[in-house]
Amino acid sequence: MAIIDDNTQFNADTLVANVVGIAADVGKHDSGMHDHKKGQLLYAPQGCMTLALENSISILPPTKAVWIPPHTFHRAIMTNVVAYRSIYFNCSEYPCPTEFVTIEVNDLLKALIDKMALWDWDIEATKTQATTALFWEEFQQAKQFEFNLPLPSDRRLSSFRKSVMKDEFIAPELIQLSLTIGASSKTITRLFKTETGMSYQDWRQQWRLFKAIELLCEERQVSDVAHCLMFSSDSAFIAFFKKQTGQTPLSFMKHRTLL
Repeated sequence: MAIIDDNTQFNADTLVANVVGIAADVGKHDSGMHDHKKGQLLYAPQGCMTLALENSISILPPTKAVWIPPHTFHRAIMTNVVAYRSIYFNCSEYPCPTEFVTIEVNDLLKALIDKMALWDWDIEATKTQATTALFWEEFQQAKQFEFNLPLPSDRRLSSFRKSVMKDEFIAPELIQLSLTIGASSKTITRLFKTETGMSYQDWRQQWRLFKAIELLCEERQVSDVAHCLMFSSDSAFIAFFKKQTGQTPLSFMKHRTLL
């Protein structure tokens, strides 16, 4: 069986097959922090999900897939209906990447993922070899993207870090964060630069982009997203989104693609 629902008990590491695929449509879901012995490819052709790693967060929009190496602690959060495909690999048998990476899913790769996700868990290995080899060939050639946002680890920002993955979290302006944690704006800027490689202002802008993608995937109105993310106007949000992605929010909602 490869199609699962909320009542299915599933653990890829208990299955002996070198390739294990699953397909599911889920609504609100939080996997909790966990890891696998197998490497995992996660793809959502419909909807959007947020991934939390030990020291970063990542967004997985439609048309993109993420590779999660073996023994990488992660947490998948879905706030709307998501159609997802997940394929687990025994990395002693395949050329698995050792780093977390997001890739573009073209038509061929999508077809391969859809096929592999529906394989029976006891399918004969000889019947999977050609498809699996073509999958890895396409994977290695796929365009890579940076949809990963590092998190600060300093204890003064521990409450901020814990809040980031909450549904209601909205990244505050620098002065508000300063008042909340009792550290100066200069100190916060220094901490973020040291621990994430970017200033807090740049971090906040990247977070707003991630959140905008998530909210637009929920088919929220552009004006609602602009207000939620504290933009001064709809036009300011539209200009921001277009600068970051090369397209307007309405264009993204229509095609569900990010270049």
